[in-house]
Amino acid sequence: MLVLTRKRNEAIQIGEDIEIKILAIEGDQIKLGITAPQSIDIYRKEIYVDIKQQNNEAANVPLNLLEMLKGTKE
Repeated sequence: MLVLTRKRNEAIQIGEDIEIKILAIEGDQIKLGITAPQSIDIYRKEIYVDIKQQNNEAANVPLNLLEMLKGTKE
């Protein structure tokens, strides 16, 4: 992991298109501003992990359930 130290109103640049700026530091929270192309999905980590878990669960649908939904198997 790359670790960088930044102050308020300083930024880091990722590639040509992504900028992350420190907007505010309040106690133990940091407010970030992210500039990125709309094609880049940006999530809080806990939301991203939840989405991945839900997608994995959805991908593990039993085959017979799909057949039952089609009405081909009783």
